[in-house]
Amino acid sequence: MNDREFCEHLDIEVKVLRIWVEQHWLMPREAEAGWLFEEADLARARLIQDLTGPMGVNDDGVDVAMGLLDQIHGLRGRLAVLMSAIRAQEPDVQRLILSRVQDE
Repeated sequence: MNDREFCEHLDIEVKVLRIWVEQHWLMPREAEAGWLFEEADLARARLIQDLTGPMGVNDDGVDVAMGLLDQIHGLRGRLAVLMSAIRAQEPDVQRLILSRVQDE
């Protein structure tokens, strides 16, 4: 969706959206006609609205929260790759790895 549609979904002004993009809280794809947003961007924007609205989090706090969210997302991706690599191993190796993980 374009920036106008995105703003309508969230009931925000374009200037607010620009600030969020400048802060790197949202990272839309760039196209000839402007920014393009995905459903994941809507979820992030709703979180930003919750943080800055009812929760009263300031900009520095939103920076921290969004950074942590990005780290979690990255770690989940790396964990999926690791699990795939473990599943590709022989059953004995899988059991050994899982027993080591459970011991920790």
